[in-house]
Amino acid sequence: MRRRLTAIFAADVVGYSRLMGANEAGTLTALEKLRTEVLEPRINAHEGRTVKLTGDGMLVEFPSVVSAVACAVEMQRTMRERNADAPPGQRMEFRIGINLGDVIVEGEDIFGDGVNVAARLESVATPGGIAVSQSVCDHVGNRLNVRFEDRGEQQLKNIEKPVRVYDILLEEPELTTMPSQKKEKPSIAVLPFTNMSGDPEQEYFSDGITEDIITDLSKISALSVIARNTSFTYKGKAVKVQTVGQELGVEFLLEGSVRKAGPRVRVTAQLITSADGTHIWAERFDRDLTDIFAIQDEITHAIVEQLKVKLLPREKKALGQAPTDNVEAYNYYLRGRDFLY
Repeated sequence: MRRRLTAIFAADVVGYSRLMGANEAGTLTALEKLRTEVLEPRINAHEGRTVKLTGDGMLVEFPSVVSAVACAVEMQRTMRERNADAPPGQRMEFRIGINLGDVIVEGEDIFGDGVNVAARLESVATPGGIAVSQSVCDHVGNRLNVRFEDRGEQQLKNIEKPVRVYDILLEEPELTTMPSQKKEKPSIAVLPFTNMSGDPEQEYFSDGITEDIITDLSKISALSVIARNTSFTYKGKAVKVQTVGQELGVEFLLEGSVRKAGPRVRVTAQLITSADGTHIWAERFDRDLTDIFAIQDEITHAIVEQLKVKLLPREKKALGQAPTDNVEAYNYYLRGRDFLY
Protein backbone atom coordinates (compact mmCIF):
# COMPACT_ATOMS: atom_id res chain seq x y z
CA MET A 1 0.00 0.00 0.00
CA ARG A 2 1.52 3.31 -1.11
CA ARG A 3 0.92 6.51 0.84
CA ARG A 4 1.94 10.11 0.40
CA LEU A 5 1.31 13.54 1.89
CA THR A 6 -0.47 15.80 -0.58
CA ALA A 7 -2.71 18.84 -0.89
CA ILE A 8 -6.22 17.73 -1.81
CA PHE A 9 -8.58 20.08 -3.63
CA ALA A 10 -12.28 19.17 -3.95
CA ALA A 11 -14.81 21.27 -5.89
CA ASP A 12 -18.35 21.03 -7.16
CA VAL A 13 -21.03 23.23 -8.73
CA VAL A 14 -23.56 24.89 -6.43
CA GLY A 15 -27.17 24.01 -7.29
CA TYR A 16 -26.16 21.70 -10.14
CA SER A 17 -29.41 19.69 -10.08
CA ARG A 18 -31.44 22.92 -10.32
CA LEU A 19 -29.36 24.15 -13.24
CA MET A 20 -29.69 20.81 -15.02
CA GLY A 21 -33.43 20.78 -14.47
CA ALA A 22 -33.79 24.24 -15.98
CA ASN A 23 -31.50 23.72 -18.97
CA GLU A 24 -29.68 20.40 -19.20
CA ALA A 25 -27.85 20.91 -22.50
CA GLY A 26 -26.94 24.51 -21.70
CA THR A 27 -25.59 23.56 -18.26
CA LEU A 28 -23.41 20.77 -19.63
CA THR A 29 -22.04 23.05 -22.33
CA ALA A 30 -21.36 25.86 -19.85
CA LEU A 31 -19.60 23.49 -17.41
CA GLU A 32 -17.39 22.04 -20.12
CA LYS A 33 -16.50 25.56 -21.28
CA LEU A 34 -15.55 26.54 -17.71
CA ARG A 35 -13.38 23.47 -17.33
CA THR A 36 -11.58 24.28 -20.57
CA GLU A 37 -11.23 28.06 -20.12
CA VAL A 38 -10.99 28.53 -16.34
CA LEU A 39 -10.32 25.38 -14.34
CA GLU A 40 -7.85 23.31 -16.34
CA PRO A 41 -5.48 26.18 -17.30
CA ARG A 42 -5.15 27.23 -13.67
CA ILE A 43 -4.73 23.69 -12.39
CA ASN A 44 -1.95 23.11 -14.93
CA ALA A 45 -0.32 26.46 -14.17
CA HIS A 46 -0.06 25.48 -10.48
CA GLU A 47 1.19 21.95 -11.24
CA GLY A 48 -2.00 20.26 -10.10
CA ARG A 49 -3.21 16.85 -11.28
CA THR A 50 -6.89 16.16 -11.86
CA VAL A 51 -7.52 12.82 -10.15
CA LYS A 52 -11.14 12.43 -11.23
CA LEU A 53 -14.20 14.25 -12.52
CA THR A 54 -17.52 13.41 -10.86
CA GLY A 55 -20.27 14.96 -12.96
CA ASP A 56 -20.36 18.47 -11.52
CA GLY A 57 -17.35 17.94 -9.27
CA MET A 58 -13.64 17.35 -9.43
CA LEU A 59 -10.84 16.04 -7.22
CA VAL A 60 -7.38 17.50 -7.76
CA GLU A 61 -4.08 17.03 -5.96
CA PHE A 62 -1.18 19.45 -5.72
CA PRO A 63 2.42 18.87 -4.59
CA SER A 64 2.26 22.19 -2.72
CA VAL A 65 -0.55 23.39 -0.48
CA VAL A 66 0.38 26.99 -1.33
CA SER A 67 -0.16 26.18 -5.01
CA ALA A 68 -3.51 24.55 -4.24
CA VAL A 69 -4.77 27.64 -2.41
CA ALA A 70 -3.39 30.03 -5.05
CA CYS A 71 -5.17 28.03 -7.75
CA ALA A 72 -8.47 28.02 -5.84
CA VAL A 73 -8.30 31.77 -5.20
CA GLU A 74 -7.63 32.52 -8.88
CA MET A 75 -10.52 30.28 -9.91
CA GLN A 76 -13.04 31.84 -7.56
CA ARG A 77 -12.02 35.39 -8.35
CA THR A 78 -12.33 34.63 -12.07
CA MET A 79 -15.75 33.06 -11.53
CA ARG A 80 -16.92 36.19 -9.69
CA GLU A 81 -15.94 38.31 -12.68
CA ARG A 82 -17.69 35.99 -15.14
CA ASN A 83 -20.86 35.88 -13.02
CA ALA A 84 -21.03 39.63 -12.44
CA ASP A 85 -23.42 40.28 -15.33
CA ALA A 86 -25.28 36.96 -15.26
CA PRO A 87 -28.81 36.71 -13.79
CA PRO A 88 -28.72 35.10 -10.30
CA GLY A 89 -30.58 31.99 -11.47
CA GLN A 90 -28.11 31.34 -14.29
CA ARG A 91 -24.85 31.82 -12.43
CA MET A 92 -22.55 28.83 -12.16
CA GLU A 93 -20.70 28.93 -8.83
CA PHE A 94 -18.27 26.51 -7.23
CA ARG A 95 -17.63 25.45 -3.67
CA ILE A 96 -14.03 24.46 -2.97
CA GLY A 97 -12.52 22.57 -0.02
CA ILE A 98 -8.77 22.09 0.51
CA ASN A 99 -7.00 19.80 2.97
CA LEU A 100 -3.39 18.77 3.52
CA GLY A 101 -3.31 15.13 4.47
CA ASP A 102 -2.04 11.61 4.07
CA VAL A 103 -3.60 9.64 1.20
CA ILE A 104 -3.58 6.06 -0.06
CA VAL A 105 -2.44 5.77 -3.69
CA GLU A 106 -3.90 3.14 -6.01
CA GLY A 107 -2.87 3.65 -9.60
CA GLU A 108 -3.94 7.16 -10.58
CA ASP A 109 -6.54 7.39 -7.79
CA ILE A 110 -6.19 8.55 -4.17
CA PHE A 111 -8.25 7.59 -1.11
CA GLY A 112 -8.32 7.99 2.66
CA ASP A 113 -9.17 10.46 5.40
CA GLY A 114 -7.22 13.25 3.72
CA VAL A 115 -9.54 13.04 0.72
CA ASN A 116 -12.67 12.64 2.86
CA VAL A 117 -11.88 15.77 4.89
CA ALA A 118 -11.34 17.80 1.70
CA ALA A 119 -14.71 16.64 0.38
CA ARG A 120 -16.46 17.57 3.62
CA LEU A 121 -14.75 20.96 3.69
CA GLU A 122 -16.09 21.58 0.20
CA SER A 123 -19.61 20.76 1.42
CA VAL A 124 -19.46 23.43 4.15
CA ALA A 125 -17.85 26.12 1.94
CA THR A 126 -20.05 29.05 1.00
CA PRO A 127 -21.20 29.32 -2.64
CA GLY A 128 -18.29 30.86 -4.52
CA GLY A 129 -16.07 30.34 -1.49
CA ILE A 130 -13.13 28.26 -0.25
CA ALA A 131 -13.00 26.34 3.05
CA VAL A 132 -9.71 24.92 4.31
CA SER A 133 -8.43 22.92 7.27
CA GLN A 134 -6.11 24.08 10.06
CA SER A 135 -3.14 22.33 8.39
CA VAL A 136 -3.70 24.33 5.19
CA CYS A 137 -4.00 27.62 7.07
CA ASP A 138 -0.81 26.91 9.04
CA HIS A 139 1.27 25.97 6.00
CA VAL A 140 0.11 28.87 3.83
CA GLY A 141 0.64 31.44 6.58
CA ASN A 142 1.50 34.77 4.95
CA ARG A 143 2.90 33.30 1.73
CA LEU A 144 -0.14 34.48 -0.24
CA ASN A 145 -1.98 37.77 -0.23
CA VAL A 146 -5.11 36.26 1.33
CA ARG A 147 -6.75 36.31 4.74
CA PHE A 148 -8.30 33.49 6.72
CA GLU A 149 -11.47 33.69 8.78
CA ASP A 150 -11.67 31.18 11.62
CA ARG A 151 -15.01 29.34 11.80
CA GLY A 152 -13.96 27.25 14.78
CA GLU A 153 -14.05 23.48 15.16
CA GLN A 154 -16.85 21.75 13.27
CA GLN A 155 -18.11 18.20 13.30
CA LEU A 156 -18.04 17.25 9.64
CA LYS A 157 -20.19 14.41 8.34
CA ASN A 158 -18.58 10.97 8.72
CA ILE A 159 -15.34 12.50 10.07
CA GLU A 160 -14.54 11.12 13.53
CA LYS A 161 -12.84 14.14 15.10
CA PRO A 162 -13.91 17.81 14.86
CA VAL A 163 -12.04 19.79 12.19
CA ARG A 164 -11.10 23.44 12.60
CA VAL A 165 -12.40 25.21 9.49
CA TYR A 166 -11.19 28.45 7.94
CA ASP A 167 -12.80 30.46 5.14
CA ILE A 168 -10.48 32.23 2.70
CA LEU A 169 -11.56 35.83 2.21
CA LEU A 170 -11.42 36.52 -1.51
CA GLU A 171 -11.64 40.30 -1.36
CA GLU A 172 -8.34 41.94 -2.28
CA PRO A 173 -6.88 43.64 0.83
CA GLU A 174 -6.97 47.40 0.35
CA LEU A 175 -3.99 47.95 2.63
CA THR A 176 -0.84 46.00 3.38
CA THR A 177 -1.95 45.85 7.00
CA MET A 178 -5.15 44.47 8.45
CA PRO A 179 -6.97 47.09 10.53
CA SER A 180 -7.37 46.12 14.14
CA GLN A 181 -10.98 46.20 15.08
CA LYS A 182 -13.25 44.88 17.77
CA LYS A 183 -14.40 41.39 16.84
CA GLU A 184 -17.17 39.21 18.20
CA LYS A 185 -14.56 37.01 19.84
CA PRO A 186 -11.13 37.94 21.24
CA SER A 187 -8.23 37.58 18.82
CA ILE A 188 -4.71 36.61 19.83
CA ALA A 189 -1.32 35.89 18.31
CA VAL A 190 1.33 33.84 20.13
CA LEU A 191 4.76 35.19 19.25
CA PRO A 192 7.70 32.74 19.18
CA PHE A 193 9.02 32.26 22.71
CA THR A 194 12.67 33.31 23.06
CA ASN A 195 15.28 30.63 23.73
CA MET A 196 17.15 31.81 26.83
CA SER A 197 19.16 28.62 27.32
CA GLY A 198 22.32 30.07 25.79
CA ASP A 199 22.45 27.11 23.41
CA PRO A 200 21.14 27.53 19.83
CA GLU A 201 20.62 23.76 19.76
CA GLN A 202 17.75 24.27 22.24
CA GLU A 203 15.87 26.48 19.77
CA TYR A 204 13.62 23.55 18.85
CA PHE A 205 12.37 23.34 22.43
CA SER A 206 11.23 26.97 22.75
CA ASP A 207 9.66 26.79 19.28
CA GLY A 208 7.89 23.59 20.28
CA ILE A 209 6.43 25.18 23.42
CA THR A 210 5.14 28.08 21.30
CA GLU A 211 3.55 25.76 18.74
CA ASP A 212 1.84 23.65 21.41
CA ILE A 213 0.34 26.73 23.08
CA ILE A 214 -0.96 27.87 19.66
CA THR A 215 -2.45 24.41 19.15
CA ASP A 216 -4.15 24.44 22.56
CA LEU A 217 -5.61 27.91 22.06
CA SER A 218 -6.82 26.92 18.59
CA LYS A 219 -9.01 24.26 20.20
CA ILE A 220 -11.10 27.03 21.80
CA SER A 221 -13.93 28.03 19.49
CA ALA A 222 -14.50 31.35 21.31
CA LEU A 223 -10.98 32.53 20.43
CA SER A 224 -9.58 33.68 17.08
CA VAL A 225 -5.95 32.50 16.93
CA ILE A 226 -3.37 33.52 14.35
CA ALA A 227 -1.82 30.54 12.56
CA ARG A 228 1.63 29.27 13.50
CA ASN A 229 3.38 30.18 10.24
CA THR A 230 2.12 33.76 10.41
CA SER A 231 3.22 34.23 14.02
CA PHE A 232 6.67 32.78 13.29
CA THR A 233 7.41 35.47 10.69
CA TYR A 234 8.26 37.63 13.72
CA LYS A 235 10.80 35.16 15.13
CA GLY A 236 14.06 36.85 16.05
CA LYS A 237 12.76 40.32 15.21
CA ALA A 238 12.57 43.28 17.58
CA VAL A 239 9.10 44.66 16.87
CA LYS A 240 6.66 46.84 18.77
CA VAL A 241 3.55 45.05 19.99
CA GLN A 242 1.38 47.83 18.59
CA THR A 243 2.87 47.24 15.13
CA VAL A 244 2.33 43.48 15.33
CA GLY A 245 -1.22 43.98 16.56
CA GLN A 246 -2.00 46.27 13.65
CA GLU A 247 -0.39 44.02 11.04
CA LEU A 248 -2.17 40.89 12.27
CA GLY A 249 -5.42 42.58 13.28
CA VAL A 250 -5.39 41.09 16.80
CA GLU A 251 -6.30 42.53 20.16
CA PHE A 252 -3.90 40.49 22.29
CA LEU A 253 -0.38 39.09 22.05
CA LEU A 254 1.30 36.38 24.10
CA GLU A 255 5.07 36.46 24.31
CA GLY A 256 7.56 34.74 26.54
CA SER A 257 10.84 32.89 26.97
CA VAL A 258 12.09 29.40 27.76
CA ARG A 259 15.25 28.40 29.63
CA LYS A 260 15.97 24.66 29.72
CA ALA A 261 18.83 23.39 31.88
CA GLY A 262 19.14 19.69 32.61
CA PRO A 263 16.02 18.43 34.38
CA ARG A 264 14.72 21.96 35.08
CA VAL A 265 12.86 24.44 32.89
CA ARG A 266 11.90 28.07 33.38
CA VAL A 267 9.08 29.51 31.28
CA THR A 268 7.93 33.11 31.40
CA ALA A 269 4.80 34.35 29.66
CA GLN A 270 3.15 37.76 29.27
CA LEU A 271 -0.28 38.54 27.88
CA ILE A 272 -0.30 42.02 26.34
CA THR A 273 -2.95 44.33 24.92
CA SER A 274 -1.77 45.19 21.40
CA ALA A 275 -3.41 48.62 21.30
CA ASP A 276 -1.21 50.18 23.98
CA GLY A 277 1.26 47.47 25.07
CA THR A 278 -0.28 47.06 28.52
CA HIS A 279 0.51 43.82 30.36
CA ILE A 280 -2.70 42.24 31.62
CA TRP A 281 -1.10 39.04 32.90
CA ALA A 282 2.41 37.71 33.45
CA GLU A 283 3.85 34.67 35.19
CA ARG A 284 7.12 32.80 35.65
CA PHE A 285 7.19 29.02 36.02
CA ASP A 286 10.24 27.31 37.57
CA ARG A 287 9.53 23.59 37.38
CA ASP A 288 10.92 20.17 36.72
CA LEU A 289 10.95 19.31 33.02
CA THR A 290 8.34 16.66 33.75
CA ASP A 291 5.87 19.47 34.51
CA ILE A 292 6.12 21.02 31.03
CA PHE A 293 2.59 19.97 30.05
CA ALA A 294 1.18 21.42 33.27
CA ILE A 295 2.93 24.73 32.48
CA GLN A 296 1.37 24.86 29.02
CA ASP A 297 -2.03 24.03 30.51
CA GLU A 298 -1.71 26.79 33.13
CA ILE A 299 -0.75 29.36 30.50
CA THR A 300 -3.72 28.41 28.33
CA HIS A 301 -6.17 28.57 31.23
CA ALA A 302 -4.74 31.90 32.37
CA ILE A 303 -5.45 33.36 28.93
CA VAL A 304 -8.96 31.92 28.98
CA GLU A 305 -9.57 33.49 32.40
CA GLN A 306 -8.09 36.88 31.51
CA LEU A 307 -10.04 37.15 28.24
CA LYS A 308 -13.21 35.90 29.94
CA VAL A 309 -13.66 33.11 27.41
CA LYS A 310 -16.16 30.35 28.08
CA LEU A 311 -14.98 26.82 27.33
CA LEU A 312 -17.31 24.18 25.93
CA PRO A 313 -17.28 20.81 27.77
CA ARG A 314 -15.42 19.07 24.93
CA GLU A 315 -12.86 21.89 24.89
CA LYS A 316 -12.24 21.50 28.61
CA LYS A 317 -11.67 17.80 28.07
CA ALA A 318 -9.34 18.36 25.10
CA LEU A 319 -7.24 20.92 26.96
CA GLY A 320 -6.89 18.65 29.97
CA GLN A 321 -5.32 15.80 28.00
CA ALA A 322 -1.51 15.64 27.99
CA PRO A 323 -0.10 14.28 24.70
CA THR A 324 2.14 11.83 26.60
CA ASP A 325 3.53 11.17 30.06
CA ASN A 326 6.97 10.47 28.63
CA VAL A 327 8.97 13.72 28.60
CA GLU A 328 11.88 12.14 26.75
CA ALA A 329 9.55 11.05 23.95
CA TYR A 330 8.09 14.57 23.84
CA ASN A 331 11.59 16.02 23.57
CA TYR A 332 12.38 13.77 20.59
CA TYR A 333 9.02 14.69 19.06
CA LEU A 334 9.87 18.41 19.23
CA ARG A 335 13.26 17.74 17.65
CA GLY A 336 11.61 15.86 14.81
CA ARG A 337 8.91 18.47 14.27
CA ASP A 338 11.56 21.16 14.06
CA PHE A 339 12.81 19.57 10.81
CA LEU A 340 9.40 20.18 9.19
CA TYR A 341 9.88 23.96 9.15
